[in-house]
Amino acid sequence: MRLPRDTPGERAFRRNRFFPAIFPFVFFSRPNFSPHSRKIFICLFLVLIVSFTGIGISQATKNRLQTQDPYVVFDRKYYPIPSAEGFIEKGIASWYGGNFHGLKTSNGEVYNMYEMTAAHKTLPMDTMLLVKNLANGKKIVVRVNDRGPFVRGRIVDLSYKAAKSLGMVIGGIAKVQIVALAESDDAGIILPSRDLSTGEYYVQIGTFAQKFNALKLQKRFAEAGHTTVIDKFERSQPALYRVQVYAGKTLQDARESEQALLNYGYADSFLVAR
Repeated sequence: MRLPRDTPGERAFRRNRFFPAIFPFVFFSRPNFSPHSRKIFICLFLVLIVSFTGIGISQATKNRLQTQDPYVVFDRKYYPIPSAEGFIEKGIASWYGGNFHGLKTSNGEVYNMYEMTAAHKTLPMDTMLLVKNLANGKKIVVRVNDRGPFVRGRIVDLSYKAAKSLGMVIGGIAKVQIVALAESDDAGIILPSRDLSTGEYYVQIGTFAQKFNALKLQKRFAEAGHTTVIDKFERSQPALYRVQVYAGKTLQDARESEQALLNYGYADSFLVAR
């Protein structure tokens, strides 16, 4: 049975409780201290208490205080979100350009292949991402404004400009690491950001050119008690019909649903947020 964890304050108290214990002994064992010496000793003691117990600056604030150089986009400073609440992923990046230029993205914007944007399957719209090409070390910052790539095994779809900045246009794909960023204030303290582990998650289990086939698969899962939707993708010609099964509101539950469908034989399944 897992016992409740103590708070950081309780752990600090246990770790440093010997200070109050030794203070009377040291202080009162020297009755010939002058008033001035007593004041100095008290000040030193208070400094030790603050240093060892962390009073004055909470651990959460310390974790959010950044010392590295920020990533500056349009005069705003961004840092990687602390790992406990952040998002890091490694995998294959691709890029999309001319065929989609001028069409609407998933968040309703008009796609501009000459802007620094990206498509991601699950991250909230407007999330800022640090993307690093693991082959050549080049780094860029992009904003998520679309959903995709709708291919299992790929983690992000970059605009033409972003792909060119990473040196991957000719190859078409590259192995990358992506890190979610959050805005900071002038002191380098990260501002509150959205929860990256909650949302409306679905597992895409099939894509069809014929709506009839999509409806058949939807019916099969609906009859088994699963909420299943068909997402019509009109940016391709002809339009495609994507069948997606509801997977929950937390990323952890959704990942488990995705794995269950993979184990069941839907080898091309992948997670997507709506």
